[in-house]
Amino acid sequence: MSAPSTAAVVAEAALPDGGQLRILRVDASRASDVVPIVHAAFAARPPVEPPAAALADTAESIAEKLDGGFGVLGELDGEPAAALIVELDGDDAVITRVAVHPDHQHRGIANALVGCTMDLLALRGTRWLTVGVRTEFPALGRWWRRHGFVPTGEQPPLEILRRTLPVMAEAATADAMRTLGERLATLLRAGDVIIATGDLGAGKTTLTQGIGAGLNIAGPVISPTFVLSRVHPAVAGGPALVHVDAYRLGSFDELEDLDLEASLPDAVTLIEWGGGIAEGLADNRLEIDIRRGLDPEDETRLVFLSGIGARWADGQLEELR
Repeated sequence: MSAPSTAAVVAEAALPDGGQLRILRVDASRASDVVPIVHAAFAARPPVEPPAAALADTAESIAEKLDGGFGVLGELDGEPAAALIVELDGDDAVITRVAVHPDHQHRGIANALVGCTMDLLALRGTRWLTVGVRTEFPALGRWWRRHGFVPTGEQPPLEILRRTLPVMAEAATADAMRTLGERLATLLRAGDVIIATGDLGAGKTTLTQGIGAGLNIAGPVISPTFVLSRVHPAVAGGPALVHVDAYRLGSFDELEDLDLEASLPDAVTLIEWGGGIAEGLADNRLEIDIRRGLDPEDETRLVFLSGIGARWADGQLEELR
């Protein structure tokens, strides 16, 4: 995936407070837009020793970093508001200079930038993503942990955190989506938790049908929208499939009312519409995000598979790329 000459729009979204966010992939030609954001964000943090190297950044030094990778720039209502830099090294990538202007913090912009960055790297085929966090700012470390990063060591004054990146697979038809589910089923075992997200009609239930076929479970797999949860026992002694539809649920407490914990150790549990609700079920989980392309005539789905926790740290999802 080659870098654009100036900028390429990655995503656009309306923020809950009404702001219009546009996220772009940028190269060294936009270094002058990145520098003031970095300076403002790092200057607003409590002072540390030694001072953050970002405070000494210039347009030239930022451009040099961007030449070794790319940047992700967030524009809010047309004005630069957030940025980060990605340095590339084969299958690995490192995020640096994660910065949201103090005037626009706590609006979900950092979440959006990091999410789009992981998507870009998944499309590129990058396997690992690393970030360094000052040990003086434990809240920042906790923020990265919530995004699936785990500590791997220290390079004082930084704590180093790392995670595997989503594996991206394509499904051009419903049959291809079922086949992907069958292939995924060969990697699953009792105790696995899968959280599937995607727009209405994106193919979550179709993927689940493939998983059910691969697990050789009993009964047809249909969306459990009205019963909320359906258990499909295995025919030949493997794990059962517990299929949950969380569309009508508003919180983790409501999900807990389904008493899924009782069956978790002995089944594969798949929760459709589980994003933002079901993560508390398991530290080790597989998050699947199914997306349509922008062309309404193209039925191809992009399937992003993110393994969270030690269960998925060995790279076995690479088989599905």
